[in-house]
Parts: sequence; C-alpha cells; structure tokens
Amino acid sequence: MSVLAVLAGIPLSRVTQIGIYMLYGAGVNLLIAYVGLTPFGASVFFGCGSYVAALAMQHVAGNEAMGLLAALLFSLVFSVVLGLVVLRRRGLYFSLLTLAASQIVFEVVFRWTALTGGENGLQNLPRPLLPNALSFHLFAMASVVLCLWLLWRLVHAPLGRAFQGVRDNEARMASLGYDTFRLKLVGFVLTGSFVGFAGGLLALMLQGAYPNNLSWQHAGDALLMVVIGGVHHALGPLWGAAVFILLEDWLSALLENWWLVFAPVLIVFALAAPEGLHGLLRRATGRGGWSLVRPGLPPRPAAIRPYVAADGAALDPAVPLLTIRGLSRHFGSLHVAREIDLDVMPRQLHSLIGPNGAGKTTFFNMLTGILPPNAGEIRFLGTDVTRMAVHRRARLGLARSFQIISIFPHLTAFENVRLAVQARSPHRHGIWRDAHALREINEESWSLLAAVGLEARAGETADSLPHGARRLLEIAVTLATDAKLLLLDEPLAGLAEADRVVVSRLIRQLATSHAVLLVEHDLDRVVALSDRISVLHQGRLIADGPPSAVVGDPAVIAAYLGKSGEAPAVSAAPPLAAPAVPSQAGEELLRVEGLVAGYGGSKVLDGIDLLVRPGEAVALLGRNGVGKTTLLRAITGTVPVTEGRILLQGKPVQGQPTYAINHRGIALVPEGRRLFPNLTVRDNLLIAARPGGASLEDAFRLFPRLRERASVAAENLSGGERQMGAIARALMTPSRLLLLDEPFEGLAPAIVAELTEAILRLRGERAIILVEHHAEKVLPVVERVYVLVNGRVAHAGPSADFAADHALQARLLGVVEA
Repeated sequence: MSVLAVLAGIPLSRVTQIGIYMLYGAGVNLLIAYVGLTPFGASVFFGCGSYVAALAMQHVAGNEAMGLLAALLFSLVFSVVLGLVVLRRRGLYFSLLTLAASQIVFEVVFRWTALTGGENGLQNLPRPLLPNALSFHLFAMASVVLCLWLLWRLVHAPLGRAFQGVRDNEARMASLGYDTFRLKLVGFVLTGSFVGFAGGLLALMLQGAYPNNLSWQHAGDALLMVVIGGVHHALGPLWGAAVFILLEDWLSALLENWWLVFAPVLIVFALAAPEGLHGLLRRATGRGGWSLVRPGLPPRPAAIRPYVAADGAALDPAVPLLTIRGLSRHFGSLHVAREIDLDVMPRQLHSLIGPNGAGKTTFFNMLTGILPPNAGEIRFLGTDVTRMAVHRRARLGLARSFQIISIFPHLTAFENVRLAVQARSPHRHGIWRDAHALREINEESWSLLAAVGLEARAGETADSLPHGARRLLEIAVTLATDAKLLLLDEPLAGLAEADRVVVSRLIRQLATSHAVLLVEHDLDRVVALSDRISVLHQGRLIADGPPSAVVGDPAVIAAYLGKSGEAPAVSAAPPLAAPAVPSQAGEELLRVEGLVAGYGGSKVLDGIDLLVRPGEAVALLGRNGVGKTTLLRAITGTVPVTEGRILLQGKPVQGQPTYAINHRGIALVPEGRRLFPNLTVRDNLLIAARPGGASLEDAFRLFPRLRERASVAAENLSGGERQMGAIARALMTPSRLLLLDEPFEGLAPAIVAELTEAILRLRGERAIILVEHHAEKVLPVVERVYVLVNGRVAHAGPSADFAADHALQARLLGVVEA
C-alpha cells in the first residue's frame, strides 16, 4: 500500500502520518464503537504521548525504544487516573470532561517553557536507531499493523464482546453480573494506551513535540476521522485518516482559509454517507450492517443438548432463600413500598400480583439493587444484600428479566445469550482467546436458544426480531445466568398464545430447581402455575398464601380485579373536543393499496390492502412477526414504502416525513408508550399540544388518574398510567386517525377496563386502528377486523362474525395449540 501511495505522488512522510493517525483513530474508535463512550478530548493522550516520548529521549535515554516505552507506560498510568475521575459521569458530561482534561494539559504544556519549550515545543530530537525516513516508515507501519492486529484480537476476545454489551445495554450487563464500571475503565485505559503510543510515534516522525495537538482546535480530529471512515466499521479509521489528512493537505496548499472549504465538504459527506466511507462501500457491494467484528456464528452442534436447569437440591426447602423485612421506598410524598415482609422459598413458584401502580416493578428494582430502599433489609442466602451493587447480587445467584424488554439490540440472538453465559465463566474478561472458540459456552448458548425456540434465528440481530421473539430472547438471557432465584417481570407480556404456552411450561419446569418470583397480569396462568401468591396494593402486602385462597380474598378482588368481569360501560362524561377537520359519514379516511414495505431490503409487508372510514374502529390482528407494527410504522412514515399507496382522504402520504403525516391528522401511540421519562405528565401532554387537538382538561377528563399524577415524572408512573399518558398525548394533536400499538400489553384487568372505556368514548370522534395480540380484548370495541398472516391480509370482515368463528380464530391467530 505504501508503494502504491508513493507511486500516486503521495510523499512517504505523509503515508507514515496516515498510518499513525489511523492508529490514533482506531484507538478512539475502540471507545466509541465498542464501549459506547464518546471522548471529545482523546487528544490528551495523543499530545501527552508525544511529549513524554520526546522528554524521555532528551533526559533519560536518547533512543526511540525508550521514548516509545515511556509514552506507553505514562499513557497507561495517566488513563487509569483520569478514567477513575471522568467515568463517574456519563454521556455529554463524560465527553466534556475529557475535553477539559485536554485543554488543561495544553495550558500546562504551553506555559511550562523550561520543560516543554512552550509555544515552540521540543525540536531536533535525535533518532539514532531509525535515522532516515524509509527505515522509520517501515518501523512505524509495522508497529501500526501490530497494534491493529492486537485490537482485532481484543474485540473478538471475551473482553471485547463484553465491551459491546456495555455499549448496547449497560444496565442489563450489570444484571448479568458484569462490573460495568471496571469494563469501561479497562476500555478507557486501552484507548489511552494505544493513542498514547500513536502520539509517541508522531514525535519520532516529526523529531519533536508541539502543543497544537492538545489544543481544542485539534481535539476533534480523531472523531472526524472516525466519522468520515465509519464509526461502526473496524476499517473506518483507515479511510477516515487518509481522507482527513490528504484533504487537509491539498486544500491548505491551495487556499489560505482552507477550513472554509473543508468544513462544508465534511458536512455534505456526513449527510450523504452517515455510515462513513466503509459503510458506503459495503452498501455498494450489497452488504449492510456493522462490520466491527467478523460475521457468522460458531458451528452449530449436530445435536443441540437439551437445556437442563441447575440442580437446587442442596438448598434446604424449609429455609427461605430470600428474606425481606420492613422494606420501604418513597419518592417524596409518594410511597410505593410500605414495610413489606416476605419470604421466598427454594424450588417454589411464587407470584407477585397487583394492579398497575401497586409497586411491583419498584419492588423488583429494590431486590436487584437498581433502586435503594429507604428502610428495611434484604437477605439472600443469609447475606445482607440491601446495599450491595447490582453485579455482586447477580454473582450471588439473583437474576431478573425486565418489564420493558432489555436485551442487546445490535448483537445477534446467539451473542445475546452467549454474553450472558460468559458472565459465569472464568474467561469472561479474557483478552486473547477468541470468544467463539470457547466450546462449552457456545454449546450452552445453543441449548438455551433451543429451549425458547430461537435456534433457527440465532444469527439475526436482536433489534430485527419481532416483539415476541425479543421477549423469548430476554428469557433465554435471564436463564443463562444459572441463578438460584429468578425474578421474572411479566415474561408473558406481548407473546402469542403458542409462545405463552411454551414459556409457561418452561417457567413451571424452572420452579422444580429454582426459586422463581414471578410478576404477571395473566391471572389465569398465575393461578395455574403458582405454588404461592402475594398481592401488592398501593405499596402494601394485602394477601399472601396458596392461589385458591388468595384469588377469593375480597380485598384482592377489590384491589386487583376491579370490575374486569363486567363489560365496560361508557362514562357519562362529555366527549373530547371534535377533530379539527370533521369528516362526512361514508367517505374514506384512510386507504392502503398494494403496500410493500420492510427493513433493510427485506419484505415484511407484501401487498397490503386496508380501508378505514371516519370515526370507525378497526382491529389489526395476527401472530407475532406478521407485520402489524410495521404497517403502523409505514403509515406514519418511519418505515420506507417500496410499492403501493397510502391515501389519507384521497391524498397520498407515503414518502412524506413523519411530522408532516402527523400534521395531516394521523397520530401514533407506539408500543412501549415512549413517554419522555424526565418530564412530568403535564409537560408530556403540553409538548404535543396543537390548536384543534384535545385540551389538557379533556385529557384529564378522559383519564382522571392523570390529573392526580400531573406533577409526577413519567419515569415514576406505572405501566397503566404510562399507557394512559401516551394515548392522551396523541389526542393533544388535531388527529383524525389514532393508531394504537398494543395498548393493553402487560396491564391488569382493571386498567384494561379503563382503557377500553376510553376507546369506546373516542370511537366515532376519531377513527382508530388498534393492534393487539389477544382478539378477545378488542373484538367487543371494534367494528371491523383485519388479520395478517406472513405480511398479507388473510381475513377482513365485521368483528362480530370473526368473534363468532372460533375455528377461524384458531387457524389465523394460533389461539389453539396443535
């Protein structure tokens, strides 16, 4: 490559500089692309490496080897000290702290003239071992290649895979038993060491060290190179360094104010190729996705070993595994846990139920260390874990799944599970062996994937899986911890019936060897599966005992079930404000014709036809992964349409930006609610308000609970309250069509009844498309039904006819297991 560059007229010194800056960019990209941290001031290591190498050659030993060794050792020690400080903060604060460190060192170097030469730097360093440009070029390029090879080995080792887990989901990594702070510190130190070594090479090339590399003007050079080349590609820094240096070189030779041209070129490039040059090259050759590691999976065993849970026979069944006494938690005046006393026994399925807002997820968060209690004690296996860190509890044998799916979205399904299995291995922080060469870990990962039925989708990235498959994947990740106590937070939420049967059977099987503490709203299954049930209401434990006794308790019926056995009655309260543009009865509001859409070139929807009239409520049903959510996203413009038309009142909307479609009158209530967590309920509503939409008073009248919680941050709401807030927020816009994606997911019957009543009140005022897994919940409130199978409409017709045809429901929705 060097020969080709020289033949192309690029000076040898410039090729050497490109190689050194490539190492600089690769070191920074280790932190950005693999660990998920963005340093604005990685130049502090680059500049310090240059000065330390130069000073060592001047005052310690006058040869290149000692200079580079000094630069490497100083960078290692300095990055440990700096990392212990700056990693206490996250996000923008971390980035700014690194920039501040670089600027502080710049001021020291610039003003300490006696040692550093001040503005003039250190010049005329001897280079006795590599006296000419060619010999140094060969040495520098060999050093760069060696460092890049070490980086490549590192990111494929268990430690590198753990870095990617921290990047994707730090909280989940802690719950698996990883010390995430230590992992980030190791990543920071590795970046500092590689970048500092690159700085030492630059000092040898220039035969001097200068303060400009530490100034804020050059602090972002490495970031620019990484972005130009492609953040999510291992070879991105190579392209970025070459383009950055050559473009700067050529423009500065032509123009005095070359930055006036350079900056717009970078802006245009960033807009045209957001995945960088390497991403552009991959897309041109028909390969998408990230290339941070080699593609593919370790070999699949010829016969996958059946999953067998760890044997818990050594535990005394008469001694509680988990003991909770006086556990309390409050947020200001809001008490979410009040002096809870509870014992969880070994090899028992213990369910925790209660209405939304009862404090179940908060209780789980306290048990796992995410949230500290205000009072009380938690003892696990006889050890007080009340103030113990999350990862230490996980290593003791306490594992959990999450109400809102928590996996590693940019890793494959196999790597999600393998990373969880790795957490128990003595090789979990290995830096040399390839992670995919650890046979025992791989075999156990295949077994877990097969246990939840995902072995055929092992190579798919987690974010490309449908909702039900992601839920199954999270259960597999939780099982991989091989814990003694499993905390399962609504593991059945959002699953199709066939998947619910599989997971229910698996949970029951696990209870023969584990203690299982289960939070679930499917009361029929809770009663059928559980050995014991405890009921929370308003933060208090109001019932505890065998299922038959608990479900008949009048206090439980009043607190948890409400009037769920009765059909919801429409409130006598006045309706909401009418839509901004009223529609005439009988006209078409939305028509979808021959719609084809998907993700990354795949075809999820294949020729969809759909019609919605003004004020009409329509259900969109189907198994997991058939394209229901994709259809809503295509209608709202977040998924590109490749064929077909979407007409709103006869005018096309496909191809328009999402905000423009919303302004046309289509509002989406997304799966997962997606309220702004740090804003209050009132602010979440007001941020969406526009003339012609519902007023704040309208929203509070539809959902009285929101009036009571108006000043509470959204992150402190229960699942049901968040769903109410999400619907109310959509109504604050002047919408004529409301798209509800899984509005009843994971909610207690009493909350479902409240939401059903609200939908009945809205019907006729606004058209509604309602996506739901469970037909029985929506058929009473809609007029027509569309059922999707494999991206096509398999049935369309009146809801009453579909409700009466149980054989058709079984065939299309899989509600009857074969």
